[in-house]
Amino acid sequence: MKELRIRTLAAVFVVAGVLSWAGARLWNAVGTLPRVPLAAPIVLALIAIVLLATALSLRSRLKAQRERRPGAKGVDPLMAARAVVFGQASALVAALVAGMYGGTGVFLLESLEVPARRDQAIYAGFSVLAGIGVIAAAFFLERVCKLPEDDDEHHGGTAPVA
Repeated sequence: MKELRIRTLAAVFVVAGVLSWAGARLWNAVGTLPRVPLAAPIVLALIAIVLLATALSLRSRLKAQRERRPGAKGVDPLMAARAVVFGQASALVAALVAGMYGGTGVFLLESLEVPARRDQAIYAGFSVLAGIGVIAAAFFLERVCKLPEDDDEHHGGTAPVA
C-alpha cells in the first residue's frame, strides 16, 4: 500500500481551489453564488475525530500487544489496513473539499462588508481548517499502522531459516 503524499494532497487542494475560485466568479456574474453549508466544517471535523479516535485506539492496542500485557486485545491486520485506506480516502476527499471551499472563501473575501457573505467566508474558512484536521488525522493514523522496517532487507542479510 502506498503512503499518502503531501504533494498529491497539496496539488488536489490547489487545483480544486483555483477551479472553485474561478467557478465562484463565473457563477456570481451569472446569478447568485450557492451558499457554503454550515454542515461542511462540522462533517469534516467529525471525520477528523473518527480518524483520530481510530488511530489512538489502534496505537494503544498495538502498544499493549508489544508489551505483552495479559488480556491485550490484538489488532487484526486486515482491520488496520482498512482503517488506513479509510484515512487515505478521507484525506483525498478532504483536500478536494477544503480546496473547493478555500477557493470560494477567497472569492468571498472581496465582499466581507455584506453580512451574509462574511458568514459564508467564515464557514468556508472553518471548512478548510477542518479539512486540514482530517488530513493530519489521516497521516497520524497511517503512521500508527505503519509496520516497522525489516532490518534484514536494509542490511543485505538473509532471513533466518526456521
